[in-house]
Amino acid sequence: MNLFRDMRGRLLEALQALVAEGKLPEGLETARVAVEPPRDASHGDMAANAAMVLAKDARMKPRDLAGLIAEKLEAVPGVASAEIAGPGFINLRLDATVWHGCLGEILEEGGRYGRSDASNGERVNVEFVSANPTGPLHIGHARGAVFGDVLASLLDAAGYDVCREFYINDAGAQVDILARSAYLRYREARGEAIGTIPEGLYPGDYLKEVGMALAAADGDRWMTADEADWLPRVRGFAIDAMMVLIKEDLGALGIHHDVFTSERKLVDDGKVAAALQWLEDNGLIYVGTLEPPKGMKPDDWEPKPQTLFKATAFGDDVDHVVKRSDGTLTYFAGDIAYHRDKFQRGFKALIDVWGADHGGHVKRVQAATKAITQGQAALDVKICQIVRIMDKGEPVKMSKRAGTFVTLRELVDEVGKDVVRFIMLTRKNDAGLDFDLTAVTEQSRDNPVFYVQYAHARCRSVSRMAEAALPGIDLSPAALRQANFARLTDESELGLMKSMGNWPRMVESAAEAHEPHRLAFYMYDLASEFHALWTKGKEDVSLRFIVENDPELSSARLALVRCVQTVIAAGLGIFGVQPVEELR
Repeated sequence: MNLFRDMRGRLLEALQALVAEGKLPEGLETARVAVEPPRDASHGDMAANAAMVLAKDARMKPRDLAGLIAEKLEAVPGVASAEIAGPGFINLRLDATVWHGCLGEILEEGGRYGRSDASNGERVNVEFVSANPTGPLHIGHARGAVFGDVLASLLDAAGYDVCREFYINDAGAQVDILARSAYLRYREARGEAIGTIPEGLYPGDYLKEVGMALAAADGDRWMTADEADWLPRVRGFAIDAMMVLIKEDLGALGIHHDVFTSERKLVDDGKVAAALQWLEDNGLIYVGTLEPPKGMKPDDWEPKPQTLFKATAFGDDVDHVVKRSDGTLTYFAGDIAYHRDKFQRGFKALIDVWGADHGGHVKRVQAATKAITQGQAALDVKICQIVRIMDKGEPVKMSKRAGTFVTLRELVDEVGKDVVRFIMLTRKNDAGLDFDLTAVTEQSRDNPVFYVQYAHARCRSVSRMAEAALPGIDLSPAALRQANFARLTDESELGLMKSMGNWPRMVESAAEAHEPHRLAFYMYDLASEFHALWTKGKEDVSLRFIVENDPELSSARLALVRCVQTVIAAGLGIFGVQPVEELR
């Protein structure tokens, strides 16, 4: 149960009661009413802004309105006090029994604690990675891959019906370059000395395998053929090989997509033409010319008539080309058709995860989505900024296999899947990230993945010590639920309970904001509180988790530890990270 959502419901009931009593007018807009943790924990357990946001419409002073609401909330079971602060905030303090109830709920629900049905199964499409199928994935793809996958898991935990999708950009000039590069390696595999890879082709050694596989499949068939004859075959063969490589790399990171959509197939199936025709029929494209790009003098600019989408009618700053003057389609035309296709498959909530170099395309695609779905679909684009791979503070620049960049697979092989997944979420997606190969494997508080995993391992260690010190003790969740939680009176113990009571709200709010990094911060803070309580127990024997001459207190504290373990494991589960039982 989300205590904060439940308390907001109680607050809305209080407002309805005040309306019924004639103390408030009907029709107050309550969408902005929120109940959240206060910024300063000394102010209480929850803070409500209702009086601040409703005072104007209620024609009352905020503090006067807060007084009416507070009186109602003080009668809610579990509320110890409702205090008015500042210009009209309402600070609530809850009885300890409320937090004791959270422990019972965690023990009862186990790994499902914090999961929600608040979104009522709304369908959402999360498209991420979507790399050009021209080579192995690099570290930039790694960040977007982890972010997209964990966001999908987070949305699933919040009750959404989630589809993970990969959009294969296989219709542009870059796949023809791939084909020519693979063809060169094919000739090499047939015994020809190819010399230095020409400028403009892909030089990576990964294409040697493609060339050898093509040579094994087709023999000398293409050695003397014209490009027009071999290009379609080599292009399709190379794309298929690259997609196998990409899927293997993603699999090493624990990522699997539900749907792969081909840009080329959208073109071949007429969906791009159909989308443009729909826009034309609705007066949303026209033939015109563009202004010179910023920084270019008009004398250096040759305006050409092109087919433009009226992006400015849907919030963009300029209109954009969908068909060039020579009749060729732009990438943007494919993007329009692709988002229309997702909408036609039943998705109104769309999330795209893009790399830092695509930031300039956000407005146009959002405008096109609004147009092509007649405002029925909402597109949120999440930009993942660059990742710098470091080692002891020095940049790591080159890949042994790709030649020009560090690959995702090399990173996973170096430090492990779980480390990559967690560290990629320790910064907000639109902030740069330094990934130090040495720092992420150090066992210190400064290494967040270690610190969180260490808390989980310590919880497991406490259970093992309890079994040794208290023979016959029953540590099953059902038995621990019967513990006397009222024995947990230390402020550190109560603080842990409050933090864990906030977990369901954290899941829902992070999902709503599309910000999975919030969970990394939450898990780190929870681990810090647990480690601090462990340290207090070393210094004060009365606070140790196992008190051999007081089994009742021991059971209550072991229940608390079990709950910390459960919540951390739930968070790591959303991250796709395996909780460790023991650190060596």
